Amino acid sequence: MKRALLKEFIFYSKLLHKNGLVSATDGNISLRLDNGFLATPSGFPKRELKEEEIVELDAQGNSLSGKPSSEIKMHLEIYKTRKDVNAVVHAHPPFVTALSLIDEDFERIPLSEFFITIQKVKTLGYIEPGSFELARKTAKLLKAKETRAVVLKNHGAVTVGNSLKSAYYRMESLEHSSKIYFLAKLMGNPKSFDKNLKSKLIAMGKNYGLK
Repeated sequence: MKRALLKEFIFYSKLLHKNGLVSATDGNISLRLDNGFLATPSGFPKRELKEEEIVELDAQGNSLSGKPSSEIKMHLEIYKTRKDVNAVVHAHPPFVTALSLIDEDFERIPLSEFFITIQKVKTLGYIEPGSFELARKTAKLLKAKETRAVVLKNHGAVTVGNSLKSAYYRMESLEHSSKIYFLAKLMGNPKSFDKNLKSKLIAMGKNYGLK
């Protein structure tokens, strides 16, 4: 069982780099186990990750092997806040990050799939990476189960799911939707969905696709 989880961990770690969601040593992912966590190591390129380099932590977040990412505090605070979350992905998607630099409201993105897949996305003002303040405030914004993503201004984004697959693909969907919205803004002023339509799409997403 654990070997399968390690292989899955490697797969999505490398997919982050392959699809341009991180570069160099950017980003980090983690997975909740029955009695602890797996996490990416500190300062390590995701596309080069090997099974023996994955960090294992106990249920209290203490490292059992290797040095975890400096953002591990954020992951652990999210797990404390959301018992339904089993995986966390933090990346630096270019279009998401670019839109955050101009104070864009991501819930204005008028795409059905955006609300069905991600439900609600919150935005957090810039806070020093790796700090406990960032960890605590990110987890607080993710408290509601309908919130599956947080954009970290001038930094990147965090997505969650009950599996690495769902957490990863929410990050991919967030970036893809942001890219479409970015391109639309170059050509005009895309009109946001009204509140009722957003609510309907969010309701659809509760019983659709990724969990």
